[in-house]
Amino acid sequence: MNLPSLNLPTYPYKSKQQNGKWYILDMLRRQYVRLTPEEWVRQHFLWYLINEKKYPSALIALEYPFEINGQNMRCDIAIFNKAGKILAAVECKSTEQTIDQSVFDQIFTYNTRLKAQFLMITNGLQHYCCKIDVSGSLPPTFLNYIPHYSELR
Repeated sequence: MNLPSLNLPTYPYKSKQQNGKWYILDMLRRQYVRLTPEEWVRQHFLWYLINEKKYPSALIALEYPFEINGQNMRCDIAIFNKAGKILAAVECKSTEQTIDQSVFDQIFTYNTRLKAQFLMITNGLQHYCCKIDVSGSLPPTFLNYIPHYSELR
C-alpha cells in the first residue's frame, strides 16, 4: 500500500486488506471503509479537526446527505453546533486533484442548501477555508488558516 504524504499531521490509523482491496478504519463510523485516495485525505483531515482543532466528534457527520433541486448530494464532512445547525461544510479531494474553481463552485452550490458559516476544501496538500455571510450581503472572507472549533460559534 503506497499512500501519498499529506500536509497534515500523521495519525495511528488502522488498515486492512480484504479480497485484494485496502480498507481504513473510519474513526467516527467505527467501521472499515474502502481506502480510496479521497478517503485517505478525509480520514487525515478528520483526525486533524478532532485532535488539533478540537472539533467534537459527536458533532461531526461524514457523507452528510441532502438534496438540491431533487438531486441527492453528500457533504464529505459536516460540522454542527449543539443545536444541530451546520456550522461548517468540508469538501475533500484526492491529492491528485487540483483545487480549482470547479471545486469551489461545488461547495458553494452545496452551501445554497446547507447554509454553513464556514466552508473548507482540502486535497491533503492544500487547505482552504472561507467564512460565509449567510445573509448574502457580504462576499466570502478567505482565512489563511483552519479555525479552531471555538471560532465557529
